[in-house]
Amino acid sequence: MENSVAFTVPAWVPEGAQRYLDHTESGRSIRDIARSAGCHASTILRQIRRVEMRRDDPLVDAALQSLAQSHFSPTEFKNPAFAVVTSEENRPETQNAEFEREALRVLRRLCESGAVLAVAEDMDKAVVVRDNGEGGTTKTAVVDCRTAQALALNDWISCDNPGRISRYRISSAGRTALSHLIAEVENRARTQNEFGMAEFQTSFTPANSGTCTSNQPKVRYNTVESPLIALARRRDKSGKPFLDETLVGAGERLREDFELAQIGPQITQNWDRFLTCGGRGDFVSDAHIGQGQSSARDRVTKALSDLGPGLSDVALRCCCYLEGLELAEKRMGWSARSGKIVLRIALQRLKRHYQDQAEQDRMIG
Repeated sequence: MENSVAFTVPAWVPEGAQRYLDHTESGRSIRDIARSAGCHASTILRQIRRVEMRRDDPLVDAALQSLAQSHFSPTEFKNPAFAVVTSEENRPETQNAEFEREALRVLRRLCESGAVLAVAEDMDKAVVVRDNGEGGTTKTAVVDCRTAQALALNDWISCDNPGRISRYRISSAGRTALSHLIAEVENRARTQNEFGMAEFQTSFTPANSGTCTSNQPKVRYNTVESPLIALARRRDKSGKPFLDETLVGAGERLREDFELAQIGPQITQNWDRFLTCGGRGDFVSDAHIGQGQSSARDRVTKALSDLGPGLSDVALRCCCYLEGLELAEKRMGWSARSGKIVLRIALQRLKRHYQDQAEQDRMIG
């Protein structure tokens, strides 16, 4: 009986890597694989050679070793990083959905100006760091090495000079993949919004909630960098950054909670009630759905409520919806070039909010 990897390896493994493992680990001939795939043997040979040449990349090599060990090893040992499907959480669709969420998070960070993924030898975690414009770097994400290996194997990130600490940047294929992931998220959100009652148990919000119905900003994960990062590169009259790293960090913390709150059945969560045209008093947190997502929604709700009208508007638009300042000023009816001042005030207030929350947590017990 023919041995095919199509039903054993995770869905995110690219076709060339599947055929490479099928040839090198299962011992299938190139002609046999070509017959099964319905293509010429030279096509399979080129794919196998290309994967073999990429094994100089430490992440690609580690990914192939793990896949070979967990899916082609004659022993009973299975690497949990690439475990064979045996339970609900390890079903192919679950594994692929988890990988897509992580890929979306990491690739979006790598699209920011000056961002790299730093991977050290023999470390279980990698980090995404970004040039802060002052000769230093700021950590923006922590990445499991298994995710980094999958990104490298798919050629979504690349490293020009591997070493003890390898630095990866997003590739053109990674930017294309990010666009596709964003489109899939939006399509799922649109489908759920239209047909979700048949698939999900979602909470209902009152019809007279006062939600703004015209020109509502849509939740959209954009590939462009955050408006905060663009402002952080600007200098004031004294030569200091217009936004320092603590203010940018406060805005990105709100954005991370906001995006976490959108994951899963509540991806179409309506935050427009915090905008000027909405009513803030009747916001429903839907705390009964998804504890992790519920906690994130609660944190966003508290932060925006603490900011109050006006400041919460600009924070939600610029930090969460990633609207540019000019668009935000236009939608809120503000004068030109006033948005950046209000945004900085909002970030200062947001920074104080998070500091107060941290102080309260330290005082517990």
